[in-house]
Amino acid sequence: MSDTIYGFIGLGNMGGPMAGRLLDAGLALHVTDSNPAATQKLAARGAVAHDSARAVGDAADVVFLSLPDGKVVEKVLGGEHGLARASRAKCVVDLSTIGPAAARRAFEILAAQGIEYVDAPISGGVSGAERGTLAIMAACPPARYEQLTPVLGNFGKPFYLGAEAGQAQVMKLANNLLSATAVAITSEAMVLGVKAGLDPSVMIDVINAGSGRNSATMEKFPKAVLTGTFNVGFAARLAHKDVRLCLEEAELRGVPMVVGSSVREMLVMTTAIRGQDADYADVARVVEDWAGVKVRAKK
Repeated sequence: MSDTIYGFIGLGNMGGPMAGRLLDAGLALHVTDSNPAATQKLAARGAVAHDSARAVGDAADVVFLSLPDGKVVEKVLGGEHGLARASRAKCVVDLSTIGPAAARRAFEILAAQGIEYVDAPISGGVSGAERGTLAIMAACPPARYEQLTPVLGNFGKPFYLGAEAGQAQVMKLANNLLSATAVAITSEAMVLGVKAGLDPSVMIDVINAGSGRNSATMEKFPKAVLTGTFNVGFAARLAHKDVRLCLEEAELRGVPMVVGSSVREMLVMTTAIRGQDADYADVARVVEDWAGVKVRAKK
């Protein structure tokens, strides 16, 4: 068992399973979450529960974050009971998707207190968090990356992106833009085929055997659209947040994103029509409703 004591802040759909994998590995773990039930769930498995980020940082050497956006990360770091005020933690590993600008701000908040910030967003969804098959994109000094590699291996496969905070965020945003684009364009292609009389299950088989296959046709559509469940465990508003951050970074760097802009509008429309709780897969339902057909497997 490692002598390092770990902390985990943010125990939601992704953070909960990831924190659980640290416990499964026999690591000492201190946790907190804005939802007391999520904290108690981990406490029942052996984690030590706390009521603030600072309390976790007072008890742990390395603290992981899994939070929804940059504003929440900044509050958890720099707030009255934030990690920047902690007495023990010397390294914060941010698994959140917050964009390069927010990552740089987080780095500055912690650097002022002598705490190292590791930009380390993840990809692979809830199932990947549960199975330990995530991709972890890390940006930090090389020596810190080498130290963290064994514990990051509990979550999946680490990739080193560079030494500067924000570099891993760029990689994550590029990945999520591709994922969101796959969902949007697959929704349009599938609805077109069904309206023309094609069997959606056969369409998926053909696409996955040909050049059009992508993450949506391989996983999301068979599991969440053809079945009519529309639940891939990722909110459309969060997908919109990621695409928006990607477009902001592209504009900053002078990179045109014509297709990306259309994907952003599709996600805005999905949230507006289906509500704030809309799932990522609801993009397909919006296209279905517009066309007046259902993309479902035949029983």
